[in-house]
Order: sequence, then structure tokens, then C-alpha cells
Amino acid sequence: MHNDTNASADSSASAHLRLIQCVHQGSTRAALVENEHRVRLTDADTYSLARRALESGKPLAAVVQDSLTGETLDYGELVEQGQLLPPLTHPDPAHCLVTGTGLTHLGSADTRSAMHAASNSDEAEMTDSMRMFKLGVEGGKPGEGKIGAQPEWFYKGDGDCVVAPEAPLPWPSFAEDAGEEPELAGLYINDDQGRPHRLGFAIGNEFSDHITERYNYLWLAHSKLRACSFGPELLIGELPAHLEGTSRITRQGETLWEKPFLTGEANMAHSLANLEHHHFKYAGFRRPGDVHVHFFGTATLSFADGIKVNPGERYEIDLPAFGRPLRNPLATPDDDEGAVTVITL
Repeated sequence: MHNDTNASADSSASAHLRLIQCVHQGSTRAALVENEHRVRLTDADTYSLARRALESGKPLAAVVQDSLTGETLDYGELVEQGQLLPPLTHPDPAHCLVTGTGLTHLGSADTRSAMHAASNSDEAEMTDSMRMFKLGVEGGKPGEGKIGAQPEWFYKGDGDCVVAPEAPLPWPSFAEDAGEEPELAGLYINDDQGRPHRLGFAIGNEFSDHITERYNYLWLAHSKLRACSFGPELLIGELPAHLEGTSRITRQGETLWEKPFLTGEANMAHSLANLEHHHFKYAGFRRPGDVHVHFFGTATLSFADGIKVNPGERYEIDLPAFGRPLRNPLATPDDDEGAVTVITL
């Protein structure tokens, strides 16, 4: 199955719209970003607007425009008052699935040099990770109507693992590391026939435990079962092929670490269509009405530079094309390890 990701937003004009969600008078409302200081409320949340687009056959951008009210809000005040939400949520968090793909970006010159060196060596001596990366470089961007190489894939959780922009990222007491991953996230909704539709993209922090992952790649699944965040803005429209951003760690306004990163298809081994196909080919991910948040990978990590993030320090991921940066502080480790008890009859 070649998934239908020709969402309403994808057929809109080349101009981009940026949408947030916030708490307003006790309910979840979507709002159009008019500038860095003001947002204009719509009459519904993002999920409801997307459903309207699917039911009416109109582009999502047109539905957003039709839903605008006369009320504007101060963007900065929403941040200060903790009113920002992820830009797409499902009314039932169990019907939002959060997943991702890795080894998707071409990365730095050093990474590419290592790949070329490995490709000239005996195939049997390559690591599984390097072999997967090589498959993507050679077959991740298939021609029209063809299916490319499968990427690495992982599951993070349902909508309960998503933390709102500006809110603290929880740190499980059993975790070895609390490392950011600056990524693009694709946001999707399935229609009533189970066909997936892409609404747009957001900045994502695919928060992971890199020490656990480094110890043994078979622990990758464990390392990914963590919280994450995306937003604050949903970019509706075509994704630029080349995107330049900055990932940084700060404490009380002081930058402790900072590094530029590249993303967009021009900087990836896989096409977005190929990554989407290999996710939505599974019938279980085409359940009618479900929301999907899918992280597309990165090549830039503070962990690779020996950085250990501590409670109170803040992750900031800035992609200018997406408006306001995604910011989340790191929370103090919790002590909830989910002890099992026996039900007695």
C-alpha cells in the first residue's frame, strides 16, 4: 500500500500557515499565528478542524481561514501562563500514536566519511547500524511509484507521552541519560476509511536515553520509551527541502551548549514519502480517526559531544521556518517504576 498522505494542507497554496493550540477559557482551541506577538483564535481545536477538512473535501488551510474568530491573544502571555499545548492532540490520548524513524539523515562530513569507509570494507564487518544507514543512502529515495528501503523504526508511546511546549520533560528514575534529539515531526490523521492524511509538520524533541541505547543497540526500544515534545507551531504547507536550525542547552538564560543542524529532504537519505509508506503500510496504523506523530530523525545530538543535561536546564530547538522555538526544561527524576502487584480473588 502506498499511503495517501495528500492531506488537505498539502494541496494548499505555497504560502505557509502556522497553527498553535492553547487552553482558552477551559477548552482546547487552535489559533492562527499572525506574527511573533499575536495569534487569532479559531472556533475549534486542530483535530476538529482536520475532521472538517476531511468531511468537506476542502484544504485544511481554507478550513482554518473559515474558522477564524475576531479574538486575538498575546502569544507571549500564553507562554508565560503555561497555556500552550501541542499543536495537534486527540480527544483520547490512547488514539494518538507516537513513533519515529532513525538513521535517516546524511549527517556531518565525518559521518559520511565513516559510511564511505565502511562501504569499501567487507560487508560482514559492518555494524547493523552502518548497514541500515547504507541501505537508506542507496535506496531511501525510490522513483515515482516504487517502494524504497525500510528505515529503522521505533515506538515511543501514545498521546500521554507528549509534553506541551515550555513544560518540563519528565525523567524516569531508571533512565541513564536525558538527551534531546532535534527533529522534524510529521502530524497525521486517519479518515473514516482509515486513509492517512498529513496535516503538516512541527519541530520535535524526540527525547531519548542515549547511554542505554549505546550499551547495546537491542536496547533501542527501551531507550525510546520516554516523553517527547513537538510544536509549538504546526506548519501547514509544503516542507522546504533544506532547513537549517539550532539546537541548544541553556540554564537561566546562559547557553551551555549549542550546535547547528540540518534537516529537510535535501539533507536526508530517505524521502518523506518512503518513511511514511513504511509506517502506514501496517493496517494497525490505519485505524479510523487516529492521530499519528512521527519523528523523522536527526544527525545532531549534545550527547555526541559529551554533554550531560541536568534538571533545570532547558532544551531549545530553533527552526526559523517554524516560528517560535520548541523549549522544554528537564524535570527532576521521578521515582515511579511501576511495581506489579498480584490480584487476589
